[in-house]
Amino acid sequence: MEQYDAAYGDELVSADRRHIWHPYANTDGNSPLFPVVGADGVRLRLADGRELIDGMSSWWAAIHGYNHPELNRAAHAQVDTMAHVMFGGLTHPPAVRLARRLVEITPEPLTKVFFADSGSVSVEVALKMALQYQRGRGRPERTRLLTVRGGYHGDTFGAMSVCDPVGGMHHLFSGVLPTHLFAPIPPAGFAAELRAEDTAGIEELLDRHGATIAAVVLEPIVQGAGGMRFHSPAYLRRVRELCDVHDVLLIADEIATGFGRTGALFACEHAGIAPDIMCLGKALTGGYLTMAATLCTDEVATTISRGEGGAFMHGPTFMANPLAAAIAGASVDLLLAGPWRERVAALSEGLRTGLAPARELPGVVDVRVLGAIGVIELAAPVDMSVVQPAFVEHGVWIRPFGRLVYTMPPYVMSEADLTTVTGAMVDVVRAHT
Repeated sequence: MEQYDAAYGDELVSADRRHIWHPYANTDGNSPLFPVVGADGVRLRLADGRELIDGMSSWWAAIHGYNHPELNRAAHAQVDTMAHVMFGGLTHPPAVRLARRLVEITPEPLTKVFFADSGSVSVEVALKMALQYQRGRGRPERTRLLTVRGGYHGDTFGAMSVCDPVGGMHHLFSGVLPTHLFAPIPPAGFAAELRAEDTAGIEELLDRHGATIAAVVLEPIVQGAGGMRFHSPAYLRRVRELCDVHDVLLIADEIATGFGRTGALFACEHAGIAPDIMCLGKALTGGYLTMAATLCTDEVATTISRGEGGAFMHGPTFMANPLAAAIAGASVDLLLAGPWRERVAALSEGLRTGLAPARELPGVVDVRVLGAIGVIELAAPVDMSVVQPAFVEHGVWIRPFGRLVYTMPPYVMSEADLTTVTGAMVDVVRAHT
């Protein structure tokens, strides 16, 4: 193992600040920055020798932890065979195996898989599928999208257009983005009973604009980066019914919720519904490489294929990259071969117990848990320049945003490590908010 020290870490940070632009950040060099030189299990190793328990799964992707031997083996085996080949006119075993596996485990009507580069791109693909499908149906006037406030679907242009237009991260582009339709935020509470007024907004928009709407787009059960809110399966079932009544497609963005995060393999399963199009990403490769997928029904695929142009108009250079596909296949197999439901249930119980003391703290609006997601919602935004170093001092990696201090731990996290994570969350909120 290579040896590092604080001086090397300072050198990395200095070079980084000269040349690198980080996500959702400016370049003034004032934001805290911590150099990682290794990762194993649920721990990140900093250049100065400190280890941090990762409560974020590296933005919800590393569900098996880091440096997993099964995924390492898949990577080594594939890179020695073929790291990349274009997907236009060619195919390869890792892509075929992965596509079969995804069709097998997702809701039954989803039969076609379009591989993409990232979650955001998979949303772009889904939106284009919906629009091209409507043209194929002879309804080119159906160019609008209907979604709900409080959502987040990615940072590329089409994805931004269906993110929350007011409280989201993309308000600076509001004068340029396409204008779509937004229903009220779904009512809070996974166990909440559905009232008629809960879907009145989305029903009214469908009644008024249904003839111009191509699809409804939403994050099933959990709104992620837009606010970490949970809504009921009953709400999702009603949205599916409304889409059928108005003959519009339903796009389920399962990028954050897929592969067990909510306690079901896919969040749509809580409601017993199937979307017409589903977006997957993040945990797909276990955090090893960037890859996503957009799945659709035969009806969607056939209509597009027989329609204007005779083909779907999208094709990323690294589509179905063999290395990513091989690791993704191994990651899905690893998940399904293990007791993932029991692990997620144990994490859920640990999160409820560990975060409960935060309910009594001043400035805390809500504490909520669903599956392997734990959230402390505050009345005011956190000061990242203070809060982020405080978490590092506690030996954990938690990356809050806005008014939310939350965790999405790897599924392999032990009870003791989870207790450390939740204890740090409560302590930091108590001391710094």
